Amino acid sequence: MVISKTVLLPFQIKRADTIWTRFKSRLGYKGPLVDKGILLTPCNSLRMFFISHPIDIIFLNKTNRVIKTMSYRKPWRAVSPVKNAYATLVLPLGTVKTQKIRVDDTIQFNSTTNKS
Repeated sequence: MVISKTVLLPFQIKRADTIWTRFKSRLGYKGPLVDKGILLTPCNSLRMFFISHPIDIIFLNKTNRVIKTMSYRKPWRAVSPVKNAYATLVLPLGTVKTQKIRVDDTIQFNSTTNKS
């Protein structure tokens, strides 16, 4: 039996919840994400155009419960819509593995989560 847990991510998450902030968040990082992530809301799919490095992706429902995880997603790919997902969390490569994030876990954000 697998028990779900609450995961507090150890770095800053920037919220992108408008068309402009979502667009800007994708173009704003030339290299790999390091010690930061991007929360796209509302968003249940991802087009990784203009992202030039592999990333980890977590799809969340409205209560920040993990619906789906994807590790090592290569650049210039698209991810189809994920049923029941409300937000997409883009994270540095390896975060899903190192934080042991699984479906049904709950993601807790630092109070410093802000708009990009």
